[in-house]
Amino acid sequence: MLAVSPHLDDAAFSVGGTLAALAAEGHDVTVVTCFTASVPEPEGFALACQLDKGLPADVDYLALRRDEDAAAMSLLGATPVYLGLPEAPHRGYTSAPDLFAGVHDGDDVWRSLTAALEGHEADLWLAPQALGGHVDHRQVLRAVAGLDRPVLWWRDSPYVLRDRAAVPGPELPDGLAEVRLPQDLDRRADACACYPTQLGFQFGGVEEMRTALAGLPEVLLAGERARAVLPALGGPGTSGTEA
Repeated sequence: MLAVSPHLDDAAFSVGGTLAALAAEGHDVTVVTCFTASVPEPEGFALACQLDKGLPADVDYLALRRDEDAAAMSLLGATPVYLGLPEAPHRGYTSAPDLFAGVHDGDDVWRSLTAALEGHEADLWLAPQALGGHVDHRQVLRAVAGLDRPVLWWRDSPYVLRDRAAVPGPELPDGLAEVRLPQDLDRRADACACYPTQLGFQFGGVEEMRTALAGLPEVLLAGERARAVLPALGGPGTSGTEA
């Protein structure tokens, strides 16, 4: 079982309950997080991303986030892997609106992602639909979709909370059906509490996060190949709704 997370929190926020339940049932769960590179002496928007969270300029922000993620993955029962690629603010994106305004011409990080992910094998993959349109999520969607693996596509949280009508990235395959696997939503919330640098920004705090996520079931989209794998996981199969 391999989940491909854009950032150090996306898998936990979006599909942590499913990952926790699968791990508890004895499945090997690995979470590969893509954009995890520490960049010395960040500047501009990249620096602002940590200063506005109360972190001084000399703190290694991504090292701190990797430590948070390791704690979260331990709670979920998952093995973390970090690809060490730079986040969008280190690739020329200059503001928060710029992160959601479309992929820049020349930003071909999806190629590096594809090359890095090709070396991983799993019976079933999980990856983001890129709801909300964050460029890093779109790049992960493009890379995973191009690999032609059996994938369960998750709804990106907290973006789905902000816009229940958010549409996936254009690279999401056709012919998908909704599925729901067993979920441990309490353990998801406990794991998400391991990301203190993100909770205020994303939710308003720990308790606000727990309240927001409590009403958010993890609904996945699966293609034919992924649906064929589900019986071996003890899953309930599809709901019959295609997207």
